[in-house]
Amino acid sequence: MALRSRTGAEACTGEILLTSGRLVAFAAFLIAGAWAASPLAVAQTTFEKTVPRSKTDLTFSYASVVKKAAPAVVNVYVRSRVRQETSPFANDPLFKRFFGDQLGQPSERLQNSLGSGVIVTAEGVVVTNNHVVQSEGQADIKVALSDGREFEATVILKDERTDLAVLRIEGGDKDFPHLAFADSDAIEVGDIVLAIGNPFGVGQTVTSGIISALARTRVGISDYQFFIQTDAAINPGNSGGALVDMNGMLAGINTAIFTRSGGSQGIGFAIPANMVRVVVNSALRGGKVERPWLGAELQAVTPDIAESLGLARPRGALVTRLADASPAQQAGLRIGDVITAIDGREVADPQAALYRIATKGIGSNAPLVVISKGQTRQLKLALVSPPETVPRDVRELDGAHPFAGSTVANLSPAVAEELSLTEITGVVVLETKAYSTARRLGLQAGDIIAKINEAEVRTVTQLRDLLSRRVRSWDLTIRRGDKEYRTVVRG
Repeated sequence: MALRSRTGAEACTGEILLTSGRLVAFAAFLIAGAWAASPLAVAQTTFEKTVPRSKTDLTFSYASVVKKAAPAVVNVYVRSRVRQETSPFANDPLFKRFFGDQLGQPSERLQNSLGSGVIVTAEGVVVTNNHVVQSEGQADIKVALSDGREFEATVILKDERTDLAVLRIEGGDKDFPHLAFADSDAIEVGDIVLAIGNPFGVGQTVTSGIISALARTRVGISDYQFFIQTDAAINPGNSGGALVDMNGMLAGINTAIFTRSGGSQGIGFAIPANMVRVVVNSALRGGKVERPWLGAELQAVTPDIAESLGLARPRGALVTRLADASPAQQAGLRIGDVITAIDGREVADPQAALYRIATKGIGSNAPLVVISKGQTRQLKLALVSPPETVPRDVRELDGAHPFAGSTVANLSPAVAEELSLTEITGVVVLETKAYSTARRLGLQAGDIIAKINEAEVRTVTQLRDLLSRRVRSWDLTIRRGDKEYRTVVRG
């Protein structure tokens, strides 16, 4: 299974397909936000769920739900001018002889994308997928309402890690139709839902289905694997559209499909409304998503691990590492503990644990149920922002050494959280320039520079000192994820 983005006309085999309907290929994406005194509270609505009792019941229509929800679903159009990079052969004398200066002339191309969005406040705040508005250059964004009105829109928050973006409509009467958030934790498998969006650019379309599964954590779309699965037809162009419950409330944001043909095959995925609400609230409170710091590394509980720990079945998140002075350590978690529930809800795996913590938000506490050495314990985890224990000291490196053309920074819990890293100390690569020495070496964003000539690298200042020394060769140790690479480069 692979993560791909395609146009609506392209086919794919056994793939997760982002459903933005982007016309030109684009580069692919622990959330949180201030939950206390949230400007967008969960709507508390209860109703009795029944199945049809007769053929007469089957003639009922969803028209009333559609009339309530459809006006708040918009089409999102993105156009940007992307500046093409100069050819790497522009300064080569041989190529200049044949092509002159043509290779060195930068060019521009238009990049277009099409998706959907949902208005969530009367003032015109729109939530959509980040991959819908993602562009390499400065973008012009327009939203079109179902009544034919069109408006310019600006981005007030983009969060690649959740694949969500929040826009603000410019102009209008600031009395836009909008959807309230449902409590996505109250949704059950078998509930009827509607998917509303703009598939293939044909215009606003409504499809119906049921909730096929909850808490899908192995989809591979974003950093936060916790999705609603539905068989309501979702196609390219539906990204950012609404998954609506029978109360006409927003249950989720449609994001991707599993497909072998490029079209809907009855397996679609939506980001739960509770996760969406946290990101929208963060945008309304200043445009920055704050993420709670757990300070623990978690692992799935396999059948073998469950047997070794004396668990009746494989479930929960196993604590394999703790950061010093972290909230997890201060809460009393120990290596080898298994987190089985958070805030009264069962935890099936690490992704579910991170989702539960993230949607609780900064400033509150998360009650934990933990199995420790066969005993059940109740703990309370403080949800706080990750600290920046050392200055970032972001530097772009140049000179005659293997890391020339890279930008590096000091690691801290705050930086590690932003980059989805488990390491919280050392020096991390933030980016590498095209055609640079660092890029040719194979360095990637997120790589940690561990050692140079057997000397441990702890800070950017120390790194620069090591690189300034004249040596015959560079013995480099790089950590990427849970793997360590070693290479020798001649000086």
